[in-house]
Amino acid sequence: MLQLEPMVHLSPLNPALALELRRATVSDVPKIGAIIKYWAQKGRMLERSPELLTRSIDEFLLLENSAGELAGCVGLHRMADDLAEIRGLAIHPDFQGKGLGRWLVMGAERLGRDWGLKRLFAWTYEQPFFEKCGFNRIPREVPTLPEEIHAECTRCQFQTNCQEIAMLKVLEPPRLVVS
Repeated sequence: MLQLEPMVHLSPLNPALALELRRATVSDVPKIGAIIKYWAQKGRMLERSPELLTRSIDEFLLLENSAGELAGCVGLHRMADDLAEIRGLAIHPDFQGKGLGRWLVMGAERLGRDWGLKRLFAWTYEQPFFEKCGFNRIPREVPTLPEEIHAECTRCQFQTNCQEIAMLKVLEPPRLVVS
């Protein structure tokens, strides 16, 4: 008999506590895995194993409150010298629609600029969100993007019927404003 794994249920978060953006550590893997699994079970993103999260933990930024509750996460995976993919962007359902996704993307952009990147890429179902963050829709096959952008497609359950949209943002160099 087929046993189905129970759906992930996330505990409610305390909205009264201030949030902090920080780099993830290995001890954050269970929390990141749970929030990603929550959205993956809803078909909104690709699940990531604890092993994969542990190997790529230095790519992740977190938003958490002073009680250590995870409000959201994002990963930034370098694909080429000038390009990284935004991946694993997940917001706790209690904090949807409060601008946290944009905050995480801005944090990833800052990290990308620190790395010397010129472009950010994302596969998404949320085109309007990424457009608000300054991304543009691009064709699924772009000769100027490395083949590695399709690396995870082989392990995706939707690979034969993928509905994700390719988005790209060219990072403008930071401008100094003197008043």
